Amino acid sequence: MPPPPVTAADRGREVRQRLLRAGAALIAERGWSGVSTRAVAERAQVGPGLVHYHFASLGALLTQAALGTIEALTQEMTAMLAAAATPEEALEGVLGALDTYPGTDPTSLLFIETYLAATRDEELMRGVAAIISTAREELAGRLDDHGVPRPQETAAVLLAALDGLMLHRTAVPEPASGAVSPVLRRLLTDPGIDASTTPRRANP
Repeated sequence: MPPPPVTAADRGREVRQRLLRAGAALIAERGWSGVSTRAVAERAQVGPGLVHYHFASLGALLTQAALGTIEALTQEMTAMLAAAATPEEALEGVLGALDTYPGTDPTSLLFIETYLAATRDEELMRGVAAIISTAREELAGRLDDHGVPRPQETAAVLLAALDGLMLHRTAVPEPASGAVSPVLRRLLTDPGIDASTTPRRANP
């Protein structure tokens, strides 16, 4: 049986995805303020008019492109955490995955540009905050399931540390994840924290 014919809606979705990929790539290459409508259209190999046909503005396109990239990476890490048998195994897996981002790669550069742009764009900041909050909640749930003390606070510190490692590598590539693993592992096993006095999340 031949494949179904390509519809106008299919073509529209494909063009939209090409524009988003182009926007994400150009943010990393040129910086947020260095991206123009024409540059996005040329990279996506479409006419400039299609940028504003599919998006309310260039800023809206860049916001969606950046948040989509950040959310995809966050979901990848979250899935890795969910598949791990122990918090320590999850930490090692995430740290190993971070080693694929040396700091000068497009994803790392996009993170930096997005955080910087978010300080001047409330909508973008709300989007970044929503992704971080969701990741914290999911990580805290996994930590709580494994009996890690103060799961909410631990999740916040762990995510901030991982985020910082990724961002710092743009300027300072060391230390590698393996070197910081014992330090971060102590967040999960600190004997100085009394788990019996820590409120636990109620199971749904």
